[in-house]
Amino acid sequence: MQKEGLNNDLYRELIDYIPTAVLSNKNRGKSWVYGYNEKYDMVVISKSGQIGKIISISGLTIALPSNPKECIQRYNSKNEQYWKREDLPKELSKIQSIFHWNEMNSQFKDHWVDYIEQQFDYREQGFWFMNNGKPTYITGSHWMYLQWASIDIGYPDFREANRIYFIFWEACKADPRAFGMVYLKIRRSGFSFMASSECINIGTLARDARIGILSKTGADAKKMFTDKVVPINSRLPFFFKPVMDGMDKPKSELAFRIPASKITKKNMYEVNDNSMEGLDTSIDWKNTEDNSYDGEKLLLLASDEAGKWTKPVNIKENWRVTKTCLRLGSKIIGKCMMGSTSNALSKGGQNFKDIYEDSRVAVRNANGQTKSGLYALFIPMEWNMEGFIDRYGMPVLRKPKEKIIGVDNNWILNGAIDYWEAEVDSLKSDSDALNEFYRQFPRTESHAFRDESKQALFNLTKIYHQIDYNDSMIKEHYITRGSFQWKDGIKDTEVIWSPDKNGRFFCSWFPPKHLQNNIHTRLGIKYAGNEHMGSFGCDSYDISAVVDGRGSNGSLHGLTKFHMDEGPVNEFFLEYTARPQTAEIFFEEVLMACVFFGMPILIENNKPRLLYHFKNRGYRGFCLNRPDKQYAKLSKTEKELGGIPNSSEDVKQAHAAAIESYIEKYIGLDLEAKYRDPEEMGTMPFIRTLEDWAKFDINDRTKYDASISSGLAIMANQKHLYLPEKKESKISINFARYKQDGNLSQLIR
Repeated sequence: MQKEGLNNDLYRELIDYIPTAVLSNKNRGKSWVYGYNEKYDMVVISKSGQIGKIISISGLTIALPSNPKECIQRYNSKNEQYWKREDLPKELSKIQSIFHWNEMNSQFKDHWVDYIEQQFDYREQGFWFMNNGKPTYITGSHWMYLQWASIDIGYPDFREANRIYFIFWEACKADPRAFGMVYLKIRRSGFSFMASSECINIGTLARDARIGILSKTGADAKKMFTDKVVPINSRLPFFFKPVMDGMDKPKSELAFRIPASKITKKNMYEVNDNSMEGLDTSIDWKNTEDNSYDGEKLLLLASDEAGKWTKPVNIKENWRVTKTCLRLGSKIIGKCMMGSTSNALSKGGQNFKDIYEDSRVAVRNANGQTKSGLYALFIPMEWNMEGFIDRYGMPVLRKPKEKIIGVDNNWILNGAIDYWEAEVDSLKSDSDALNEFYRQFPRTESHAFRDESKQALFNLTKIYHQIDYNDSMIKEHYITRGSFQWKDGIKDTEVIWSPDKNGRFFCSWFPPKHLQNNIHTRLGIKYAGNEHMGSFGCDSYDISAVVDGRGSNGSLHGLTKFHMDEGPVNEFFLEYTARPQTAEIFFEEVLMACVFFGMPILIENNKPRLLYHFKNRGYRGFCLNRPDKQYAKLSKTEKELGGIPNSSEDVKQAHAAAIESYIEKYIGLDLEAKYRDPEEMGTMPFIRTLEDWAKFDINDRTKYDASISSGLAIMANQKHLYLPEKKESKISINFARYKQDGNLSQLIR
């Protein structure tokens, strides 16, 4: 049975994932194949036929190479075992090209061929070294980056975060289902240099291939090419450096006549001029446009700053185009390395977030691919924050009892999380500055996609308080995912709940058994028996088909109100935001939820098919009438079906005000103690709805299904607030008045 070993924020080690006998036999026969192993649903990144540890990174199961019998160990002392780059031997540093090597005598070649051959082996298969007493594996791409990629500070430091990044990237390259990766990162994580190094690593070995570079602007792509890619290439040792066409320091394209070929004992004396003909490998950059590289065939696309594309260009539209450059028919022939911090959602961040969310490895189509084709990776800031990495590449998370020597040879006196928390505390009074800091140095995915508060309709501070709190909890401990069904498949009997990892309902509370399916029937019409406990709100749709996959979802929310029965008070307990294959499935699922909880529902009546579904099945009593009108003032259709229109400006304003009031009272921290203790966190378990509130635009409500239905649930619970005032009729009674002068009374007119 599978167990978990090491478990941290970056990966989980899976123990006994493969039966011991199977693992031993296949390792003995060296029969593990590099690539995706369907039987065990894992990606093998070992090229030796043998595997070792099985780990999970962002939900992707990866089989690492097996530990060698001996790791490279520079020092006997555990404390002195850490990554240290080896300089190129002086004798080889004098060799400038393969032509120069070919001119050297046999004694020189015999002396150095083993060293050169070993360098190619490290590049292809990866590298093992002892790190603080532990055998540590890095991929060939990571080794090339650490050993031969000259960057702005010299050569890179070893960081555990980057080790996991490159292992994940190797798995993306090995997996034939993947188009590559999308990396949600922190500022100054080294992504641009890592991507530049990989451009050179792949480009200098490939034949008849093209490597492309994009960034948030054409100028940024050019700068990455000229300031990172070209210098890394120019400083490679001669045995990795290809023969080039044109200048050594080009501005727009690196063109290679012949890729770097592995020098071995068998071929070190060969000089084959024919291999220099007809080889067309290049690395270039393009201006930032929706159709960049359209029609091209790419072996690698490095997409830097993908979360910062601003109008009129759109990273989502660009990815739809460039994705086709990485495949021939159904076969994926190239990979994309995409990475970025995120701009505010309104400034390009939303499109990047959409790609990231569509790249969850747990959600795949029938072809085994994610919606985007990419695999998503996020590494929290505390694992990759400059100034808080020790000499072994590990982060110092909390303030150490004693100072620790860092990878940069400076002392570490504080912890990355302590530093981060102090910065957050100092920015609490400036919401936009705080959100920008969160985006630059996120500890959670929610931090990375924070929006600006300037355009927000609702209180973002409270919403993000709640999101941060939810992120710290284990979701499965307070939310259950599943489906509702009629018992024995017989409609209009009893509804039962079935946990299901693919279900469309997310629930945080269920009523006790005696309150489930609580229905009253009067004159043949069914009514909700738990109306005193809460209500539902629903944003419906009428048409099953969608255009270009862009139809809005149906959305349903359940909310309790103040009551004296068993259950939470003033808390959302159900979230449903989905678009099943047909509208009828959606209608029936909404009906079953209402029956199971025994609560009424307020539905938008602009799309009336759901209301007709309730009425025709005998559940008209569940459908609330619009609360802002007296029954006598309702139209004939409103009396027949119930529901509330969404077109009325008064209703729109009341709807937004209902959400705003609810957030102020029940979401996040109430620091001013108006409604509850300032230390008491609010309760709203559904992050998807919280994020929808954060983005809600009252002038473009169609995009925000969760906000519409949740707001209607609030209005349903507070319907007494919207009852119109009864106007008292003012009857004017004029009493006759008389003037009493003299002997006779005189009428005053």
